[in-house]
Amino acid sequence: MTGGARLAERFEEHRPRLRAVAYRMLGSLGEADDVVQETWLRLDRHAEEVENLGGWLTTVASRVCLNELRGRERRREEELDTSVPDPVLAAPERDDPEAVALLGDRVGIALQVVLGTLGPAERLGFVLHDLFAVPFEEIAPLLDKSPAAVRQAVARARRRVREGAPEPDRDPAAQRAAVEAFRAASRDGDFEALVAVLAPDAVLRADGGTAMAALSKVLRGSRAIASSAQGFRHLLPFGRPVLVNGAYGVLTVVDGAPVSVMAFTVVDGLVARIDVLADPERLAALDLTGLDGLDD
Repeated sequence: MTGGARLAERFEEHRPRLRAVAYRMLGSLGEADDVVQETWLRLDRHAEEVENLGGWLTTVASRVCLNELRGRERRREEELDTSVPDPVLAAPERDDPEAVALLGDRVGIALQVVLGTLGPAERLGFVLHDLFAVPFEEIAPLLDKSPAAVRQAVARARRRVREGAPEPDRDPAAQRAAVEAFRAASRDGDFEALVAVLAPDAVLRADGGTAMAALSKVLRGSRAIASSAQGFRHLLPFGRPVLVNGAYGVLTVVDGAPVSVMAFTVVDGLVARIDVLADPERLAALDLTGLDGLDD
Protein backbone atom coordinates (compact mmCIF):
# COMPACT_ATOMS: atom_id res chain seq x y z
CA MET A 1 0.00 0.00 0.00
CA THR A 2 1.40 3.42 -0.97
CA GLY A 3 1.84 6.23 1.55
CA GLY A 4 -1.01 8.17 -0.01
CA ALA A 5 -3.36 5.20 0.13
CA ARG A 6 -2.48 4.56 3.76
CA LEU A 7 -3.08 8.22 4.62
CA ALA A 8 -6.48 8.08 2.93
CA GLU A 9 -7.34 4.92 4.85
CA ARG A 10 -6.39 6.51 8.17
CA PHE A 11 -8.42 9.60 7.30
CA GLU A 12 -11.49 7.47 6.61
CA GLU A 13 -11.20 6.05 10.12
CA HIS A 14 -11.67 9.58 11.47
CA ARG A 15 -14.35 10.71 9.00
CA PRO A 16 -17.42 9.80 11.15
CA ARG A 17 -16.12 11.81 14.11
CA LEU A 18 -15.16 14.78 11.95
CA ARG A 19 -18.57 14.81 10.28
CA ALA A 20 -20.28 14.59 13.67
CA VAL A 21 -18.24 17.51 15.03
CA ALA A 22 -18.98 19.63 11.96
CA TYR A 23 -22.69 18.80 12.01
CA ARG A 24 -22.93 19.81 15.66
CA MET A 25 -21.06 23.02 14.91
CA LEU A 26 -23.01 24.05 11.81
CA GLY A 27 -26.36 22.22 11.92
CA SER A 28 -26.06 21.50 8.20
CA LEU A 29 -25.26 18.10 6.74
CA GLY A 30 -24.07 19.56 3.44
CA GLU A 31 -21.78 22.05 5.15
CA ALA A 32 -20.49 19.29 7.45
CA ASP A 33 -19.48 17.28 4.38
CA ASP A 34 -17.76 20.37 2.96
CA VAL A 35 -15.79 20.76 6.19
CA VAL A 36 -14.68 17.14 6.06
CA GLN A 37 -13.54 17.56 2.46
CA GLU A 38 -11.63 20.74 3.27
CA THR A 39 -9.96 18.97 6.20
CA TRP A 40 -8.83 16.17 3.89
CA LEU A 41 -7.38 18.66 1.39
CA ARG A 42 -5.40 20.34 4.16
CA LEU A 43 -4.16 17.00 5.44
CA ASP A 44 -3.02 16.05 1.96
CA ARG A 45 -0.89 19.21 1.87
CA HIS A 46 0.54 18.93 5.38
CA ALA A 47 0.67 15.19 6.07
CA GLU A 48 4.41 15.16 6.81
CA GLU A 49 3.92 17.68 9.63
CA VAL A 50 1.24 15.70 11.48
CA GLU A 51 2.14 13.67 14.56
CA ASN A 52 -1.21 13.20 16.34
CA LEU A 53 -3.58 12.62 13.43
CA GLY A 54 -6.84 12.56 15.39
CA GLY A 55 -6.06 15.74 17.29
CA TRP A 56 -4.79 17.52 14.17
CA LEU A 57 -7.90 16.64 12.17
CA THR A 58 -10.27 17.79 14.92
CA THR A 59 -8.36 21.05 15.26
CA VAL A 60 -8.43 21.76 11.53
CA ALA A 61 -12.10 20.86 11.14
CA SER A 62 -12.95 23.05 14.14
CA ARG A 63 -11.07 26.00 12.65
CA VAL A 64 -12.96 25.63 9.38
CA CYS A 65 -16.26 25.50 11.28
CA LEU A 66 -15.29 28.52 13.38
CA ASN A 67 -14.58 30.55 10.26
CA GLU A 68 -17.98 29.60 8.86
CA LEU A 69 -19.75 30.50 12.12
CA ARG A 70 -18.02 33.89 12.25
CA GLY A 71 -18.95 34.48 8.62
CA ARG A 72 -22.59 33.70 9.38
CA GLU A 73 -22.55 36.16 12.25
CA ARG A 74 -21.19 38.90 9.99
CA ARG A 75 -23.58 38.14 7.15
CA ARG A 76 -26.57 37.60 9.48
CA GLU A 77 -27.71 34.84 7.12
CA GLU A 78 -29.83 32.92 9.58
CA GLU A 79 -33.16 33.90 11.07
CA LEU A 80 -32.45 32.34 14.43
CA ASP A 81 -36.02 32.53 15.70
CA THR A 82 -37.34 30.14 13.07
CA SER A 83 -34.22 28.32 11.88
CA VAL A 84 -34.42 24.52 12.13
CA PRO A 85 -31.21 22.53 11.50
CA ASP A 86 -30.93 19.68 9.03
CA PRO A 87 -32.48 16.52 10.50
CA VAL A 88 -30.86 13.08 10.49
CA LEU A 89 -33.55 10.53 9.61
CA ALA A 90 -33.67 6.81 10.32
CA ALA A 91 -36.35 4.13 10.33
CA PRO A 92 -37.80 3.23 13.74
CA GLU A 93 -36.52 0.01 15.31
CA ARG A 94 -33.83 -0.41 12.65
CA ASP A 95 -30.11 -0.23 13.16
CA ASP A 96 -28.52 2.74 11.39
CA PRO A 97 -24.80 2.81 12.19
CA GLU A 98 -24.22 5.99 10.17
CA ALA A 99 -26.88 7.89 12.10
CA VAL A 100 -25.54 6.62 15.42
CA ALA A 101 -22.01 7.69 14.49
CA LEU A 102 -23.21 11.13 13.44
CA LEU A 103 -25.44 11.85 16.41
CA GLY A 104 -23.68 10.37 19.42
CA ASP A 105 -25.43 10.47 22.78
CA ARG A 106 -27.10 13.90 22.74
CA VAL A 107 -29.20 13.80 19.66
CA GLY A 108 -32.17 16.12 19.77
CA ILE A 109 -33.05 18.72 17.17
CA ALA A 110 -33.97 20.97 20.12
CA LEU A 111 -30.32 20.95 21.20
CA GLN A 112 -29.20 21.84 17.67
CA VAL A 113 -31.66 24.75 17.63
CA VAL A 114 -30.22 26.17 20.85
CA LEU A 115 -26.67 25.70 19.58
CA GLY A 116 -27.65 27.90 16.64
CA THR A 117 -28.35 30.78 19.03
CA LEU A 118 -24.89 30.67 20.62
CA GLY A 119 -22.01 32.85 19.56
CA PRO A 120 -19.19 31.17 17.59
CA ALA A 121 -16.82 30.83 20.57
CA GLU A 122 -19.51 29.49 22.91
CA ARG A 123 -20.76 27.04 20.32
CA LEU A 124 -17.32 25.71 19.45
CA GLY A 125 -16.33 25.39 23.10
CA PHE A 126 -19.55 23.64 24.12
CA VAL A 127 -19.54 21.22 21.19
CA LEU A 128 -15.89 20.25 21.58
CA HIS A 129 -15.86 20.01 25.38
CA ASP A 130 -19.32 18.84 26.40
CA LEU A 131 -20.18 16.71 23.37
CA PHE A 132 -16.76 15.42 22.29
CA ALA A 133 -14.71 15.59 25.52
CA VAL A 134 -11.95 17.83 24.14
CA PRO A 135 -10.04 19.41 27.07
CA PHE A 136 -10.24 23.18 27.61
CA GLU A 137 -6.48 23.37 27.16
CA GLU A 138 -6.81 22.11 23.57
CA ILE A 139 -9.74 24.39 22.75
CA ALA A 140 -8.10 27.56 24.06
CA PRO A 141 -5.63 28.04 21.17
CA LEU A 142 -8.46 27.73 18.63
CA LEU A 143 -10.19 30.73 20.20
CA ASP A 144 -7.09 32.68 21.24
CA LYS A 145 -8.34 32.52 24.82
CA SER A 146 -7.05 31.12 28.08
CA PRO A 147 -8.41 27.77 29.29
CA ALA A 148 -10.15 29.63 32.12
CA ALA A 149 -11.90 31.95 29.66
CA VAL A 150 -12.99 28.96 27.55
CA ARG A 151 -14.33 27.27 30.68
CA GLN A 152 -16.44 30.35 31.44
CA ALA A 153 -17.73 30.52 27.84
CA VAL A 154 -18.74 26.85 27.96
CA ALA A 155 -20.46 27.37 31.32
CA ARG A 156 -22.54 30.18 29.77
CA ALA A 157 -23.38 27.97 26.80
CA ARG A 158 -24.34 25.12 29.11
CA ARG A 159 -26.80 27.35 30.94
CA ARG A 160 -28.36 28.44 27.64
CA VAL A 161 -28.68 24.81 26.56
CA ARG A 162 -30.35 23.79 29.84
CA GLU A 163 -32.83 26.65 29.53
CA GLY A 164 -33.65 26.14 25.86
CA ALA A 165 -33.32 22.40 25.27
CA PRO A 166 -35.17 20.39 27.93
CA GLU A 167 -33.79 16.94 28.67
CA PRO A 168 -36.09 14.57 26.77
CA ASP A 169 -37.58 11.28 27.85
CA ARG A 170 -35.18 8.55 26.73
CA ASP A 171 -37.72 5.72 26.73
CA PRO A 172 -38.68 5.11 23.06
CA ALA A 173 -42.08 3.79 24.09
CA ALA A 174 -42.87 7.00 26.00
CA GLN A 175 -41.72 9.10 23.06
CA ARG A 176 -43.81 7.19 20.56
CA ALA A 177 -46.90 7.20 22.80
CA ALA A 178 -46.82 10.99 23.06
CA VAL A 179 -46.20 11.49 19.34
CA GLU A 180 -49.00 9.09 18.39
CA ALA A 181 -51.37 10.78 20.86
CA PHE A 182 -50.57 14.11 19.21
CA ARG A 183 -51.19 12.68 15.73
CA ALA A 184 -54.45 11.01 16.77
CA ALA A 185 -55.80 14.18 18.39
CA SER A 186 -54.79 16.21 15.34
CA ARG A 187 -56.44 13.69 13.00
CA ASP A 188 -59.66 13.77 15.05
CA GLY A 189 -59.67 17.55 15.35
CA ASP A 190 -59.87 17.13 19.14
CA PHE A 191 -58.65 20.46 20.50
CA GLU A 192 -58.75 19.51 24.18
CA ALA A 193 -56.96 16.22 23.55
CA LEU A 194 -54.23 18.15 21.74
CA VAL A 195 -53.88 20.55 24.65
CA ALA A 196 -53.70 17.61 27.04
CA VAL A 197 -50.75 15.95 25.22
CA LEU A 198 -48.79 19.23 25.00
CA ALA A 199 -46.78 20.73 27.84
CA PRO A 200 -48.36 24.05 28.94
CA ASP A 201 -45.23 25.95 27.87
CA ALA A 202 -44.66 23.93 24.68
CA VAL A 203 -42.93 25.62 21.74
CA LEU A 204 -43.46 24.96 18.03
CA ARG A 205 -40.85 26.24 15.59
CA ALA A 206 -41.40 25.99 11.82
CA ASP A 207 -38.83 26.75 9.11
CA GLY A 208 -40.16 27.17 5.59
CA GLY A 209 -36.98 28.58 4.12
CA THR A 210 -37.08 31.18 1.37
CA ALA A 211 -39.58 29.33 -0.83
CA MET A 212 -42.16 28.86 1.94
CA ALA A 213 -41.36 31.85 4.14
CA ALA A 214 -45.01 32.25 5.11
CA LEU A 215 -44.78 28.95 7.00
CA SER A 216 -41.90 30.11 9.20
CA LYS A 217 -43.12 30.90 12.69
CA VAL A 218 -42.70 30.29 16.39
CA LEU A 219 -45.73 29.42 18.54
CA ARG A 220 -45.63 29.27 22.33
CA GLY A 221 -48.12 27.60 24.62
CA SER A 222 -50.23 24.47 24.27
CA ARG A 223 -53.42 26.22 23.20
CA ALA A 224 -51.72 28.25 20.45
CA ILE A 225 -50.08 25.11 19.07
CA ALA A 226 -53.31 23.10 19.30
CA SER A 227 -55.13 25.80 17.31
CA SER A 228 -52.42 25.79 14.64
CA ALA A 229 -52.51 21.99 14.34
CA GLN A 230 -55.95 22.20 12.75
CA GLY A 231 -54.33 23.79 9.70
CA PHE A 232 -52.38 20.69 8.65
CA ARG A 233 -54.99 17.98 9.24
CA HIS A 234 -55.16 17.35 5.49
CA LEU A 235 -51.52 16.20 5.50
CA LEU A 236 -51.89 13.71 8.35
CA PRO A 237 -52.73 10.71 6.13
CA PHE A 238 -49.39 11.17 4.40
CA GLY A 239 -47.34 11.14 7.62
CA ARG A 240 -45.12 8.23 8.57
CA PRO A 241 -43.18 7.63 11.81
CA VAL A 242 -39.42 8.06 11.62
CA LEU A 243 -36.57 8.70 13.97
CA VAL A 244 -35.52 12.33 13.74
CA ASN A 245 -32.10 12.77 15.34
CA GLY A 246 -32.74 9.65 17.35
CA ALA A 247 -36.19 10.59 18.69
CA TYR A 248 -39.64 9.73 17.35
CA GLY A 249 -40.95 12.13 14.74
CA VAL A 250 -43.00 12.30 11.56
CA LEU A 251 -41.98 12.52 7.91
CA THR A 252 -44.74 13.64 5.55
CA VAL A 253 -44.40 12.52 1.93
CA VAL A 254 -46.86 13.49 -0.82
CA ASP A 255 -46.53 12.03 -4.31
CA GLY A 256 -43.09 10.71 -3.47
CA ALA A 257 -41.70 14.07 -2.29
CA PRO A 258 -41.11 15.03 1.36
CA VAL A 259 -43.11 18.10 2.40
CA SER A 260 -42.19 18.27 6.08
CA VAL A 261 -40.24 16.69 8.89
CA MET A 262 -41.57 17.11 12.43
CA ALA A 263 -39.18 16.53 15.32
CA PHE A 264 -40.74 16.06 18.75
CA THR A 265 -39.15 16.57 22.15
CA VAL A 266 -41.09 14.61 24.79
CA VAL A 267 -40.56 15.53 28.44
CA ASP A 268 -42.37 13.75 31.28
CA GLY A 269 -44.73 12.15 28.78
CA LEU A 270 -45.81 15.45 27.18
CA VAL A 271 -44.74 17.08 23.92
CA ALA A 272 -42.55 20.00 24.96
CA ARG A 273 -41.05 21.01 21.61
CA ILE A 274 -42.01 20.55 17.98
CA ASP A 275 -39.48 21.58 15.33
CA VAL A 276 -40.78 21.50 11.77
CA LEU A 277 -38.65 21.66 8.63
CA ALA A 278 -40.82 22.63 5.64
CA ASP A 279 -38.17 24.17 3.38
CA PRO A 280 -38.62 22.44 -0.02
CA GLU A 281 -35.00 22.93 -1.06
CA ARG A 282 -33.55 21.38 2.08
CA LEU A 283 -36.16 18.63 2.18
CA ALA A 284 -35.27 17.65 -1.38
CA ALA A 285 -31.66 17.17 -0.28
CA LEU A 286 -32.50 14.75 2.56
CA ASP A 287 -31.21 11.21 2.42
CA LEU A 288 -34.33 9.03 2.57
CA THR A 289 -32.45 5.79 1.97
CA GLY A 290 -33.97 2.97 3.98
CA LEU A 291 -37.20 4.86 4.72
CA ASP A 292 -39.27 3.50 1.83
CA GLY A 293 -42.34 1.51 2.77
CA LEU A 294 -42.70 2.82 6.31
CA ASP A 295 -46.20 2.37 7.57
CA ASP A 296 -48.35 5.21 8.83
